[in-house]
Amino acid sequence: MKTILVSGASGIVGYGILDSLKNKKDLKLIGTTIYDRSVAPAFCDIFEKLPRTSDASYLSALTDIIKKHNVDMIIPSIEDDMIFWNNHKGELLETDTFPLLNKPELIELCADKWKFYEKLKGTDGAKYAIPTYVNKNFDTLQTPFLLKPVRGFGSKGIVRINDIESFDKYKAEIGSVYIMQPIVGSDDEEYSVSAFFDENSNMQDFLALKRRLSSEGFTQTGETVFDKKWERIILELANIFKPVGPTNFQFRLTGDDTKLLEINPRISSATSIRAAFGYNESEMSVDYFLYGKSIERIKKKSGYATRYVTEKVFYDSDNI
Repeated sequence: MKTILVSGASGIVGYGILDSLKNKKDLKLIGTTIYDRSVAPAFCDIFEKLPRTSDASYLSALTDIIKKHNVDMIIPSIEDDMIFWNNHKGELLETDTFPLLNKPELIELCADKWKFYEKLKGTDGAKYAIPTYVNKNFDTLQTPFLLKPVRGFGSKGIVRINDIESFDKYKAEIGSVYIMQPIVGSDDEEYSVSAFFDENSNMQDFLALKRRLSSEGFTQTGETVFDKKWERIILELANIFKPVGPTNFQFRLTGDDTKLLEINPRISSATSIRAAFGYNESEMSVDYFLYGKSIERIKKKSGYATRYVTEKVFYDSDNI
């Protein structure tokens, strides 16, 4: 029996990971979150509340839970935890747990969009780079264009610039807080490709989805895409960035070009959708890193998935 802890279990990524592991009978699942009331307890065997990652007591609270339950693996579902664990990996390893983290250098690089762009531009993968600027010149790009936070992941904090007046509000923060990028492609041509890499950065399996995003920046609908070009592109990028473990690549098509929006060096929000089609990166992570099993590609199902709002009811004990 192995014990797995998933952070951020009240969010779509966290409970998606837990849901993807529910069929492995040799696992005890722990979900953590900052909230007293959330859906997390419905997806795990043990629920533990933790302070925010930014709280001074977070590390000691997390390590106490790891020791209390003899946790074998911890899986981050949110960027704050991934970055914090990466910075405190030594302390976490002292608890004899295995933090499911990508290469430290890749985590740091992906957290800084300007450094990521400079890295990509200096490689054979330059053709996949979206033109990026920090020159504070409104005339550099045709409107509308985007200001994206230098630090962070996903579509959070993006500002759409339509005129000089809106640009001037943020101009002073360009370079330190924001980068400038053109809008590439359309919402109808966005793709999310997740791949699993061994400790030598050799790709073991992958699955591509054509997707549409929700207003919160998560995958709202996803359709399986079986096109050999995605394997070729991922192998090219893997040769540059040397990922390890579950890694997510996000793209947009613009004409005949394929542009890389970002790399998420962790399990992404569509993980439960992918698991339903036969690509279960959470199970792969447990099998490979805890049990030392090799990853075998299996035939994937085809189709599409759409997400909807529902509820989980927790009754008071005196109703039973």
